[in-house]
Amino acid sequence: MPADALQPFGPVAEAQDALWDLAYPIAIGVFVLVFAGLAYILVRFRDKGQEELPVQTHGNTRLEIVWTIIPALILVVIAIPTVQTIFDLAREPDPDSLIIDVVGKQYWWEFRYEEAGIWTASELHIPTGRDIYIRLDGSEPGNTTVYGQPPVMHSFWVPSLAGKRDYVPGAIREMRIQADEPGVYPGNCAEFCGLSHANMRFTVIAHSPEDYEAWVASQQEPALLAQDELVQQGQELFVSGACIGCHNITGHPDVDPDAPSRVGPDLTHFAAREAFAGYIFDSPFGEQVEDPDQAMENLRAWIRNSSAIKPGSHMPATQVDGAPVDGEQLDAIIAYLATLE
Repeated sequence: MPADALQPFGPVAEAQDALWDLAYPIAIGVFVLVFAGLAYILVRFRDKGQEELPVQTHGNTRLEIVWTIIPALILVVIAIPTVQTIFDLAREPDPDSLIIDVVGKQYWWEFRYEEAGIWTASELHIPTGRDIYIRLDGSEPGNTTVYGQPPVMHSFWVPSLAGKRDYVPGAIREMRIQADEPGVYPGNCAEFCGLSHANMRFTVIAHSPEDYEAWVASQQEPALLAQDELVQQGQELFVSGACIGCHNITGHPDVDPDAPSRVGPDLTHFAAREAFAGYIFDSPFGEQVEDPDQAMENLRAWIRNSSAIKPGSHMPATQVDGAPVDGEQLDAIIAYLATLE
């Protein structure tokens, strides 16, 4: 789907677009009338060298009433539907609403489905035809502080599903979205938040209700234990390379299920995603990947040193026993990641 706020694909975006359809023609009409009147006055009443002053309108009660009432009526016409829409979109979530907590990191988005016990990164999966209540949760310092860096503002924006909403550290802000059709809806951070602000992308993937339930069930499954020797080696390197210090993989033998690390993206189903690195690179394991070889090179480069690719990224270069990861170790880690479906 296009990232176009003027092509809405759900009732929330349609309600906001309707306000634009109302206000934009009025604004254009006012603009044309004001500048046409200004042009007429400049020409009609220009200085022609006459000695007498033209008729003065200052204090003309009838004119004062007319040009006070007309703008007031225009404001009323715009304000009534605007206020109605604001209150409607700000209402408390319906009993059947799906509530999803969203946390902004540097530079990626984390989506938490608390009821289902699922955490995803940069991919927001939703069912079609259902009210989605988004809670932009900046209330917990641990949600936003990474490696001692202070939290910053972001802005959550899926142009074709809803308008922007600022993510404010220390506060919880709400918004709602809804998609009527299955599809992929691109989103991005709309508030400058640092060096890689433009690379803080994400995608909303809308499923039919049946497909969404199947997706939830698949995400609730833990990762399979490694069987192949190379995969087993990658699983072990995931620990010795300190990856496990930031990334959770549910089912990994060295992960405490009661205290998984949430510093970095949850990688339990990494191979099922279509993109990685804040959604700037296609995943080599994704179904939609156009160039698998290039995608694999991007993944290898990302694991080696992400900061060289995405300035400001907090993910350190991968090391094993204090040395940069070598080619064979990298192959093993990637082989392990490929099993995380």
